[in-house]
Amino acid sequence: MRIGIIGYGYIGRHVAHAILEQPQHGLELAFVHARKPEKLAGLPDDCRAERLDDIDRFHAELVVECAHPDVTHRYGARFLQQADYLPLSVNALGDARTEAALLESAHRHGHRLLIPHGALIGLDNLVEVRGNWAEATITFRKHPKNIDFTDAGIDPTDIRDISILYDGPVRGITRLFPRNVNTMATFALATVGMDRCRAVLVADPSLDVAIAEVRAVGIDGSIHESRKVVPVVGVSGTEMLASQLGSVLRAAGTRLPGLQFV
Repeated sequence: MRIGIIGYGYIGRHVAHAILEQPQHGLELAFVHARKPEKLAGLPDDCRAERLDDIDRFHAELVVECAHPDVTHRYGARFLQQADYLPLSVNALGDARTEAALLESAHRHGHRLLIPHGALIGLDNLVEVRGNWAEATITFRKHPKNIDFTDAGIDPTDIRDISILYDGPVRGITRLFPRNVNTMATFALATVGMDRCRAVLVADPSLDVAIAEVRAVGIDGSIHESRKVVPVVGVSGTEMLASQLGSVLRAAGTRLPGLQFV
């Protein structure tokens, strides 16, 4: 499968080099686009995409966004006219018009809108019984230094005790803390939707890890609960690179020999 990558930062570079340097995956790098083209100097000339409105000529079968939710807002529906689309900035779907446009384009043109599992445990189980969930809550607990407050209008130096920064629908938190809540958006899409799924973000100065807790209650009384504790670098858990690359490989249908879990 031919893979196009948008963004050549920490994640995009990791994915691109995995494709180029690990031929056992059976993937081909169709193109890479970066906001600053000079970053692509070490890549083959024939896979450097200077403009996002001209990527059709690369004939990518899967386009992976590793840059910013604005890419999905502006171009996501267009990408789905030509290829499958995997936006790693899932919070872009917190915008209702973007979510609707992507789904409409995917259905109309017969392509897949793919959602990465991120830090979410048990995504397959949630999706398998998606119509069964009556309510769903996801809670993140992090040290203030591991939360991006840029869009929230909060001064992190004012947080000295455990503080609930947000408690409400997932759609609302995607606007206030966009860099912190991709997994929350994934959980909402897998269960009861952006408007019915509850998100809770807690800043805790005593923590040196990130904690993600989920709870989904079914209409039949069933309960799905999980709690994940991981070291954190920046705003993400340390497993983030492996998680995102794994999502790309599964989206591309990579088949490797040996023990497999399905």
